[in-house]
Parts: sequence; structure tokens; C-alpha cells
Amino acid sequence: MGFKTKIRFLHKWLGLISGLIVFIVCITGCIFCFHDEIKDITRKEWRFVEPQNKPFLMPSVLQEKAKEILPKNKQSMVSYYGKNRSAIVFTYSDTGSLYLYFNPYTGKYLKTENPETDFFIIVEYIHLYLLLPDYIGKHIIGGATIIFILLLISGIIQWWPKRRNDVKRSFTVKWSAKWRRVNYDWHNTSGFYIALIALILAITGLTFTYEWVGDGIYKTFNLGGDKAAETKAPVIDTTKFNSNSITAVDRAFIQTMKLQPKAEMFFVLYPQQKGDVINTGAYPHALRYDHQSNYYFHPKDGKLIQSDPYHSKSLGLQVVEMNYGIHTGQILDLPGKIIAFTISLIASALPLTGFIIWY
Repeated sequence: MGFKTKIRFLHKWLGLISGLIVFIVCITGCIFCFHDEIKDITRKEWRFVEPQNKPFLMPSVLQEKAKEILPKNKQSMVSYYGKNRSAIVFTYSDTGSLYLYFNPYTGKYLKTENPETDFFIIVEYIHLYLLLPDYIGKHIIGGATIIFILLLISGIIQWWPKRRNDVKRSFTVKWSAKWRRVNYDWHNTSGFYIALIALILAITGLTFTYEWVGDGIYKTFNLGGDKAAETKAPVIDTTKFNSNSITAVDRAFIQTMKLQPKAEMFFVLYPQQKGDVINTGAYPHALRYDHQSNYYFHPKDGKLIQSDPYHSKSLGLQVVEMNYGIHTGQILDLPGKIIAFTISLIASALPLTGFIIWY
């Protein structure tokens, strides 16, 4: 049995084993790709506000308003998404999480959103866990993704033309041929054309399942180093803890805005237990989760403890924190999302065309 024959055998059976999962992951990735744009159109009543020439309300004000609406829920975070967008208070209880939308200038309550019934979050959970318990589903998805990477590599090996005369034919589909030949050509050529970007999407997707993948990316770009040490948040040794330390939270938010005056999007993460600090973040662009700067403040008085602006982070950490943007195409804005959508859509067809070839 020759080398390519062995590769063909491996490609066939790995494809049959993982095909259905790969199809589900790719299709849900396509659906989720434009979730922000679709929600902006269908939910504009509570996602957008009229921008005003005045500062945002402090996190403590929105926190209190959320308490009035959901007195039994605890608040974990407040996010400000931009000058023309609503702010969200993230709350949780024993029964689950709820997101409360407010006008960041007036404090007007706009909407309560339940992530467990949200269509796009359900799609995201299918994409990540197949709606199974995360400790089971993520390994099924992760295993199928690793197989998909092997399929891309083995597919390129099979596609590689043996003779110089075969090169042109390898890049095209013979549309005038019978449908079986068209299907065969489409499977081979489309797989070749998307292979590189699909490989990037697959590897960045693996970071959501396996921490060692993110560690590997970090060490690759840094030529070593310890990601956990660089991303470790400070811990406060204090017996005096108050999760409703309003003044400290507001001070932290004000200082973050002063440190990042050009940022459009902010979050303030409340301490939830003794030893936790107030964690804030700032992003240059609304609804873009890359190039983030992080700051840590004392939960008692809001004093700045640790500063991690984007420019001070190592190259490895910068790349790791761009992972979501790269995986979704978000890092290149709308053109990037179109690319990610197109590649995922073509990738979803590979298991179908491959199954037809086998059948």
C-alpha cells in the first residue's frame, strides 16, 4: 500500500467519523458569525441609545437600578458598549443569569435578556458543546476539530498533483462533467482553497476547548514564557470585603476611562469573594474584543494595584487575546466576518461532498 493510498484510507475514515460534528460546528459558526449585525437590526430598540454630550452614569448607579428590578440577583459586571449603545448589567442567581439593558446616560431600563432562551447564545452553545454538559460536549467538539485539522492536511496531500500537467486541472472544477465528477472536483478544489484560513479558524477554535493550545500559541510567539504568570490577577489579603463597595467601583471606572480616553468599550467586573479585586477593561472599538487593556483596583478604596495596558503586554499574550477576533473574523470588521462566514460555509459542505464520494 503506497503512501497516498494510506493517506486516502485515513482521510476517508476520519471524515466518516467526524463528518456530522464538523458539519454542525461549521453551520453554527456561520449562523453566529453575524449575530451582532442581526441583533442590531432586530433588537435596535434596546441595543442602541441616542448619544449625549455627557459622561456615562457610574456603575454603582446602574447596579442599584438593577437591584430594584431584580432584588434577589447578584451583579457580576457592568459593560459599556459605546457612545450610541446601551449598557448591560450582568446578574446571576441560583436559577441562572439575566442581562439588564440600560441607557448609560439616563439610567432608563430598556430590557431584560435571558441567555438561556436567546437564539444566538443557544447556537453558540451548540457550536461549543453540542448543548451537552460542557465537560462532555467540549471534548467531542475538540476531538472533531483535531480530526478536521488532520483532514485538511491529508486532503492537501491527496490533492497535490503528481504531474505538472495536472496542476491546472487541480485548481478547477470541470462543470461540464457528470455530477459525480463535479462533486469530486468541488470537494478537492474547495478544500484546497479554504485550507489555510480553515486551519487558522480550527486552531483558534481549539483554544476554547483546550488551554494548552492557548499556552502553545503564547509560547510560540514569545519563544517561551509563562502565560499564567503574565495573566495572573492580584489577590488582596483582607478580611474586610464588601461586594457593594460602590465608591471603589466608581473610582475604578473613572480611572480606567482616564487611562484609556480613546477607548469606546469598557467593562467593570465586581469582586465576588474575599481576596478578589475590581477588574476593569477597555477596548479601542465597540463590539471588538481585541487590543484590550486591563486594570486591577482595591475593592475597599478603588486604588490602582496593577496596570496591564495593551502596549505593555507580550506579543504572545496580545495574540492570545486576539483569538476570539481571529476565530470569528471580527478582527477585520465586516470583511473579516464575511471571510470567516464563507470559509465556514464551504467547510460545512466538505463532509457532505466527501460522503457522496464515499457512497
